[in-house]
Amino acid sequence: MRPAHLNHGHPHCTATRDILTIIGSKWAVLLVALLEERPKRFSELKREIGDITQKSLTSVLRDLEKNGIVERVVTPTMPPRVDYSLTQLGRSLLAPIGALGLWAAQHHETVLQARARYQAPVTA
Repeated sequence: MRPAHLNHGHPHCTATRDILTIIGSKWAVLLVALLEERPKRFSELKREIGDITQKSLTSVLRDLEKNGIVERVVTPTMPPRVDYSLTQLGRSLLAPIGALGLWAAQHHETVLQARARYQAPVTA
């Protein structure tokens, strides 16, 4: 029997699923990690990530802002300066993301081996 908190309709399961839709995108966790150090401009984030499109970066930043993870600050200069930074809620994600990164580093090779076994042709 499954623990109650793992049941599909349980509030913890629902909350986890909701949060994973926010931070589970290809780029969201990387953006949170890049903003740990200090606020950054859009162009700086794009340059540091490298292979993200402008459209994808805009979309992920908007989603993170909408969900209270990132704050967008416009400085009224000519031209306007826009900086992105982590909110307090966003900063609270750093420890879980760090733990996930550590787990990934420790188990990546094992996952790759399992994937290779799964994809290997079955010989009888």
